[in-house]
Formats: sequence, structure tokens, C-alpha cells
Amino acid sequence: MQSLKINIRWYLLAILLFANFFIWNAIFIETRNGILTVVFLDAGQGDAIFIEAPNGNQVLIDGGPNKSVLRQLSKVMPFYDRSIDIVIATHPDKDHIGGLPDVLQRYTVDFILESGAKNDTGISRAFESAILQNKIKRIFAKRGMAITLGDDVFLNILFPDRDVSEVESNTTSIVAQLVYKNTEFMFTGDSPKTIEEYLVFLDGEKLRSDVLKVGHHGSKTSSSESFVGYVSPEYAIISAGADNSYGHPHKEVVEILNQFGSAILNTKDNGAIIFKSDGENIVVK
Repeated sequence: MQSLKINIRWYLLAILLFANFFIWNAIFIETRNGILTVVFLDAGQGDAIFIEAPNGNQVLIDGGPNKSVLRQLSKVMPFYDRSIDIVIATHPDKDHIGGLPDVLQRYTVDFILESGAKNDTGISRAFESAILQNKIKRIFAKRGMAITLGDDVFLNILFPDRDVSEVESNTTSIVAQLVYKNTEFMFTGDSPKTIEEYLVFLDGEKLRSDVLKVGHHGSKTSSSESFVGYVSPEYAIISAGADNSYGHPHKEVVEILNQFGSAILNTKDNGAIIFKSDGENIVVK
């Protein structure tokens, strides 16, 4: 009889846990309700951007310099969610891929999107090893690709447009524009002014975006006046560490962003910066 009571308790507990799972799952689904979420994670001196489409598809662009990205992801993903659809490594520098080996071990990832750049460093080898160990499919980014994340949600690849395997790392950065109906986000990695000017030549007014991830953490090597002018962002996001030794963001970059009336938000001051879009309007949390 005692054994029967214990079994009944465990049975009831299992039912409660099962019901709790579906309740929380329903809450998270309902709260999306046609809303695109883009979070510029507080990755210190590095980049890490989490995207969740209205249908629940998820993308992580870069993983910051170390495993602290896992803690940041746990703040924006449900505790039971252990999968990410696409991980994008914009280029193979430590401040962008340092945390990705840990991400690939913690989460089930369907695809890796890479620039094709080569970088024979310890962290690059660790990233490569994690991809192979977890048998993750790899795609090399190419201009003209359009990744469909859901109805009216597209991630359009603007660069690279060629083989960049022998090119300097920052110059190989994947540049992509996320489009949800009438709202846009521009992601630039550490792309330098030369590539920005090239994209101005190719795309011109098509670069217009509501939100710009400022290139290279606000370094003066990025954010040319013409590029910022064509993007004309309402919000400019700088992902930089507090008291970083590089002095990011550079005064010159801040002046250019101010010139075009962009509201500047910095992860070192604001922590994680969360945007919500319904396809027509963007709000920052």
C-alpha cells in the first residue's frame, strides 16, 4: 500500500510537470504573437546578437569573446529551449567566435553560416572541432542569399560576394540586413570602411535600416559618413566592453552618428538591448 501511494505521488508530480511545460510553452508562443525580437546581448568587448522570428525560429549572430554568452542566452531563451536554428560567425576573431564552441556544445544547432575566412588560432580550431564533433551543417555566406526565417522575415546577405579565404579577417565580415515587413536591421560585424563604401556603391538607398549594429564596436576604422548616411538608422547599437582599452566608441564615430540623428545605445552602459518589431514599428526595451 505504501508503495502504491509513492507511485501515485510520482504520477501526479509527472502530470504537474508536464502541464507546467505546456503552460510555459503556450505563454512564450503567445507573447511572440507576430513580434520579431532582436537582442544585442551584453557580450563585453565583442558581438553577440540573438534573433527570434514571430514563428519561433532563432538565429545567433556571433558569440562574444567567451562562454559568458551562455549566461546571456539563458536570459532571453526559455529554460527548456536547447536549440538554435542558425549560428552565424561573421568572421573568425576571438571577440566574435570565442563563445561559440560552448554554444555548440550546449545547444543543438542546425546550421552554421560562415564567411569562409581562415584563421589558424586556438579558438578557431576549437570552433572547427565543435562543428565537426556535433556534425553541424555548414554554409558559406554569399551575397544574394536570402535566409527565410518566417512569413515576411528575411535575412539578406550583402557581403561577402567572393572567396575571402585569404583576406584579412575583419574585411571578410558577413554583412546582413534583417527585414521584417517594413522594418530593417543592419548587421555589419567588424566590416571596415572600404567594404561599407563598396556596399554604398552596390546598394545605395537599399541600405536604409531602422537599426544599425555599428561596425567594429565603434572603431574609427568603420562607420564611414556615406555608409551611415545611406543606412540612416534611428538607432545605432555599439557593442563594447566597459573601460575597454581601445577607447571604443571613437569620438569620430559618435559625431557621425549624431550628425544623422541616430539614438546611440551602448551595451557597456545599457546592458542587453532588446528590440521588438511588429513589422511596421520598432520599440526598444
